Amino acid sequence: MVKHQPLQVYERQLCLSCLTGIYGCRWKRYQRSHDDTTKWECLWSLILFCTFFLLLVWFYFWWEAHNDYSEFNWFLYNRSGEWSDGTIPILATTAAGFTYITFLMILALCHIAVGQQLNLHWLHKIGVTVALLSTIIGVISVTQMWGEEWDVVWISLQATGPFLHIGALAAVTALAWLVAGQVARAEKTRFQLMVLLIYLSVLLTLYFIPLSITSPCIMERGSLKAAPAVIGHQGAPMLAPENTLLSFNRALQRNVSGLEADVTISLDGVPFLMRDRTLRRTTNVRRVFPERQYDDASLFNWTDLSSLNAGQWFLKDDPFWTVQYMSTSERWSVGNQTVCSLEQMLKLAAKSKSSAIFTLRRPPHNHPHHHDWVNLTLDTVLRSGIPQRQVMWTVDSNREMVRQVAPGLQQSSVQKLPLDTLHHKGISRVLLRYNQASVQDIQLYNENNISLTLYTVNEPWLYSLLWCSGVPSVSSEAPQVLRKVHYPLWLMTPDEYCLIWISTDLISFAVVLGIFIFQKWRMSGMRSYNPEQIMLSAAVRRSSRDVNIMKEKLIFSEVSNGVSNDEQYTENGFNYYTN
Repeated sequence: MVKHQPLQVYERQLCLSCLTGIYGCRWKRYQRSHDDTTKWECLWSLILFCTFFLLLVWFYFWWEAHNDYSEFNWFLYNRSGEWSDGTIPILATTAAGFTYITFLMILALCHIAVGQQLNLHWLHKIGVTVALLSTIIGVISVTQMWGEEWDVVWISLQATGPFLHIGALAAVTALAWLVAGQVARAEKTRFQLMVLLIYLSVLLTLYFIPLSITSPCIMERGSLKAAPAVIGHQGAPMLAPENTLLSFNRALQRNVSGLEADVTISLDGVPFLMRDRTLRRTTNVRRVFPERQYDDASLFNWTDLSSLNAGQWFLKDDPFWTVQYMSTSERWSVGNQTVCSLEQMLKLAAKSKSSAIFTLRRPPHNHPHHHDWVNLTLDTVLRSGIPQRQVMWTVDSNREMVRQVAPGLQQSSVQKLPLDTLHHKGISRVLLRYNQASVQDIQLYNENNISLTLYTVNEPWLYSLLWCSGVPSVSSEAPQVLRKVHYPLWLMTPDEYCLIWISTDLISFAVVLGIFIFQKWRMSGMRSYNPEQIMLSAAVRRSSRDVNIMKEKLIFSEVSNGVSNDEQYTENGFNYYTN
């Protein structure tokens, strides 16, 4: 007589197969294991997590550095001599790498959650290694070439810190399910204590980290000062070619309070507007004077400079991705711009009753006006007819002479000098990069009647942060963007922030406590099963991972004790034995 008895039903576990298959190429059931992960694979898991956090910082850096993309491209141009948008390949590779590593990390956490042994496939190990090394090389390169830009991370945390804290707390709270499951299933007390200690340390750190979070936007609403005045840096270079009359007119149409430019002295003594050392990037000098394209811009006379086109490059390179939104007439205007002189800009500022600020580059030693460059520029200012009080004079050379000849000029400095030195030199305005002035510096300047202007501010979050800090004015390449910011992006009182902080911590604590209690109850129930309670039949459709493991152990035990010598066979997906 043949007796049919099902020993075990093996369900098709598609999700688990995909999980272990994608992560470690273990698509078959016999390839999977519930054994402890080897030390070698634990090391690779650690490398994976470190790569994720490094890429997270790298991705955050480039996200916040959007304010200075044009500055980064200008640095690349000065090094290579050719203009290109270097941020595109960096952003593309960073986004791809971060997505890939995040996906692998989620798969690893899922392995831990279901108790599967971690076994990262060798192709993924190569991918993780490439992502880690390329990110390290990128960090080192940026530090060497553009080291001061790392300050944007700490500055941006003043704007994003409260929200990043809530996000990090939500992520760590969600990990409580995984941690509680590992602690409940662990058989070694030492392992349980280690996991609990690490998790609780991270959780408590997040609970109390708001004590170290400071932001000028956490203030009483009545203390908020007027919005910072916006100065058009090189006009509105996102809407028209930089340092051209069209660019300045576009900026004035956006109601800027002043115009800022970079000034160079021509060979025949005419101050003109040019940021670069050469004319290659912003003019057609390669076509008109190909043999002189690498010469210093100050070695051209004004007649030659006036013959150059200063707009076609903007249509060709499209440095800010704005040309596609221009009409045909606008493109014609852009394409017919010429090099602008300082006198032309000053007359435009005088007509619009706007302030004018410029930085002056001294001509090289072989230039005929190497010594009288300050006098030439001062004569141009006085000849333009602009009221002296509208001009911010930043040239430090011969400042005393300038103060005597034109006492009405607003003496300004582009250096961070002690207050005593500023007062001694009669300086009433300071122009600094936004990372050079802390909140305390801003307050100190305001208390001593020193007007502070910070550059270059293009992003609403940075403008809002400086607004809350009390900065009087900012210089921007995107006045059309900042003029749409009518109130700081966020502003909350200290009491409101404390309420959000405490409420978030309490909710997180309650959720974590509930998860640990539930996991302990769930696992204690699993351990209370005995063989009589476990139904080994084809009617079982779903079972937990722990019940399946106990079923398998029971089957193997029965086979070894009573049916190991019986004839076994498989029919319709079930395992049977015959007596």
